[in-house]
Amino acid sequence: MRIGISVLTHAGQSLWENGIYQNVLFLARGLRALPWVEEVVLLDCGDQAVLPADAAGLDFRVMAPRAATELIDVAIEMGGGLSIEWIDYLRARGKKVVFHCCGQPYVALLEPTVFGTSGYAARAQRCDEVWILPKDRAFMPMLRTLHRCPVIEVPYLWEPVFLQQRIAALAEHGVRFGYEAEHRPTGGPRALRVGVFEPNISVVKTCTVPTLIADAAYRAQPESVAALHVLNSVQMQTHPTFRFLIDSLELTRAGKTVLEQRHDFVGYTGQHIDAVVSHQWQNPQNYLYLDALYGGYPLVHNSPWLEAGYAYPEFDIRAGAMCLIQAAHGHDANLRTYRAQAQAFLARLSPLAPANGSAYARRLLALTSARVEATA
Repeated sequence: MRIGISVLTHAGQSLWENGIYQNVLFLARGLRALPWVEEVVLLDCGDQAVLPADAAGLDFRVMAPRAATELIDVAIEMGGGLSIEWIDYLRARGKKVVFHCCGQPYVALLEPTVFGTSGYAARAQRCDEVWILPKDRAFMPMLRTLHRCPVIEVPYLWEPVFLQQRIAALAEHGVRFGYEAEHRPTGGPRALRVGVFEPNISVVKTCTVPTLIADAAYRAQPESVAALHVLNSVQMQTHPTFRFLIDSLELTRAGKTVLEQRHDFVGYTGQHIDAVVSHQWQNPQNYLYLDALYGGYPLVHNSPWLEAGYAYPEFDIRAGAMCLIQAAHGHDANLRTYRAQAQAFLARLSPLAPANGSAYARRLLALTSARVEATA
């Protein structure tokens, strides 16, 4: 079997600018490892025809979709929108097309409509199956109704290969990534430098709850929080509503709140951060969590999917603050156990893990068997 997965390239691109590029490459690595998959190619819907420099070592062929017409049996629309005319031609030839929906599908429909922002829309009835990640299980009925085809849950994949490359590159410049315990003779809490990395481009992942969690922890125990760094926020600093939120914080009054632009996680955390506080709304799978866990950093989160870190429920700011205070008091002493639990969880997400390979293999075989039965 030969498989093509769509990507969207552009000049000056980095795989760190959003999660979808890593989604694509993790899937490509996993599918290429299946014994009966001859090749996985990347179908470029952009204009560069090469992988970003920080992913170039993976040795996948990158080509225009039309150039791959005779080279693939299955096309997976994932990182870039494929031409409807080309998709129709593939399917007329008996080949299969999958829409792998990685973004949260409800807000993808809702937010561009309500807020007048740009979005992506193609013909709903364009694929043989829709694949979703476990985080979007609640939206399966919506997607079935919209796309009029089976909607299948597939495993979420991650591995530290790109993180390790970035860690090694920055280590050459003296940036050390990874939580390091410190000895505190007094036995008091560690004053944590808290980082909030939410992108602030959708209601599903914003800085609002994390900033309030950090502030609530500071109010309850000032010695537990040294600073609050809110990334991806500098563009909002003059907005009246955001200003109201930031100015309400005791951390701001104490001069401990830092509003920042976008920075890469490894570089910024290695220099400025001891703990990460996060919040999601119907979007519980996030590479940020996994990067933080890999580094051993205390991760305060509300993801019911994560089996590691310091978890608080839903929008419970008080519970989140207690988690942060707990990390300030006990993370150093518990670091070895924390790392072991995190590594055990992360290992299950590998594209090369047998369970993940088996799940994707069964899905592809079922998909192509349907083609054989339809043409028999």
